[in-house]
Amino acid sequence: MSRPGHLHLNAFLMSVGHHEAAWRLPESNPRADLDVEHFKRLAQIAERGRLDSVFLADGPVLWDQVGRRPSGVLEPTVLLTALAGATSHIGLIATASTTYNEPYNLARRFASLDIVSGGRAGWNIVTTAGLDAARNFNLDHLPAHKERYERAAEFVDVSLKLWDSWDDEVIVADKDTGVWGDDRKIYPPEHRGRFYSVAGALNVPRSAQGRPVLVQAGSSENGRNFAAKYAEAVFTAHQTLADAQEFYDDLKRRTAEHGRDPDHIKILPGIVPIIGATPAEARDIERELERLIRPEYALAQLAGLLGVDAGVLHLDEQLPADLPEEEQIEGAKSRRTLVVNLGRRENLTVRELIGRLGGGRGHLTFTGTAVQVADKIEAWYEAGAADGFNIMPPVLPSGLAAFVDQVVPILQERGRFRTEYSGRTLREHYGLPRPANRNTVADREAVVQHS
Repeated sequence: MSRPGHLHLNAFLMSVGHHEAAWRLPESNPRADLDVEHFKRLAQIAERGRLDSVFLADGPVLWDQVGRRPSGVLEPTVLLTALAGATSHIGLIATASTTYNEPYNLARRFASLDIVSGGRAGWNIVTTAGLDAARNFNLDHLPAHKERYERAAEFVDVSLKLWDSWDDEVIVADKDTGVWGDDRKIYPPEHRGRFYSVAGALNVPRSAQGRPVLVQAGSSENGRNFAAKYAEAVFTAHQTLADAQEFYDDLKRRTAEHGRDPDHIKILPGIVPIIGATPAEARDIERELERLIRPEYALAQLAGLLGVDAGVLHLDEQLPADLPEEEQIEGAKSRRTLVVNLGRRENLTVRELIGRLGGGRGHLTFTGTAVQVADKIEAWYEAGAADGFNIMPPVLPSGLAAFVDQVVPILQERGRFRTEYSGRTLREHYGLPRPANRNTVADREAVVQHS
C-alpha cells in the first residue's frame, strides 16, 4: 500500500437494484420500491458491512414511463427517518433540489433528520435537470444551467445561515429560574438576496455533528466550481481511470483555491459491481440482465439525455455524428458528455450502449469475482482517482449482500476499510471536522478584538 488511509464506501439504494431490468429477475420483488421494510433490510446489510452511508436519489417528477421499471419513489427524508430507527451508525444521505424547494423548509427537514438520527444526515444537493420537473412547478421552460447553479449557491448560503441560527449553548433548561433558552444566542439570518428572502431563525437546533454533511453530484464546469466551494463529498461518474484522475486532481485543486482543506472533500465515483464466484458466472449474470432490457424504453431515455428525437437513434448503428454539443444542453451536461464519449471511444452501437448503461446510467460497471472487484476499487484509490466509491448494486438485496459479505472482508484484510465504526456521526465516518457556528466564532473574535 503506497497511499495511506481508508476507503469510504456508500450504498446507493434504488428499489430492487440499479439495473433497469433487475425487477424482472425471479428473485426480485417488483413492489419493493414502496416497501419500507425492504429498505430497512438494505440499510441493515450496509451497516453490517460498516459502510459510511446509504444514499437515496430523488427528483420531483415521475421518472420515465411506468412500464419500464418500478417507479414509485418515497420522499427520501421521510424514508431515511424510518431507516434511522432501524440502524445506529450508518450515515443517511438524501437528494433534494435547490430549484424546486425553499431554503427554510428544506433546511428544517434536514436538520430534523440530523437530530432524529443522532447526527447521521447528509444532503445531496442537486439543481434538477429536465423540463418535466419544471412543468410541475409553474414553469413552462427549464431554468438555464448557469442560473440553476447561481440559485443553488444562494440556497446553500441561506441554509448554512439557518443551521447556524442556534448557538450550541442556546438551551439552558433552568427550571429554578424558569429560563429554557438564551435568546442572545439565537441568530436570525435576516437574508435578502437575488433569489431568496429569509428573515427568521430555524426552529431546530444544531445536531451532534453541527449540521448535515453537504454532498454534490454535478461534474460540469458549474458543478465543479459549486462543489469546490460547498461540497464535503462528491458523487461522480467516470468510465476510465484517466478521466477519474483528471476530475479528482482538478476538484482537489479548486477546493484548495477556495481556501479549504482538499482532504475535507471526499470524491466518490459510482461503481456497479456484478459479482460472481467466477468471471464466467459474473458475465452470465450481466448477460441475463442485458437480455431482459426493453430497448424501446431505454432508447427513449437515451434520446432524452442526448437532447435528440428517438427516431434518429438506430439500435444497430453507432451514435449519429451530429449530436447537440454539451453547450447546447440545459439538462445533465456532464452525464451527456460521458455517455457520448463512451459510445464514440468504444465504437458501440446504440444497442450496445444501452446495454452498457442499463446498470449504472453512465457509472462504471465492473463484472468479475469479489477479488477482482476489490482489486479495481483499490487500484483507483491507489492511483489517486477516488477517495472511495458509491456502491450501486445491480440487484437488491442480493447484490448489496454479495458486496458486503464478499468484497468488504477482502478490503478489510488489506487494511483498506474499517472493521468497526470509530464514531457515530456521518462526519466522523468521513473524517470531517464538526463545523463551528459562524455566529459564535464571530462573537468570540469581536470580544478578543475589543478586549
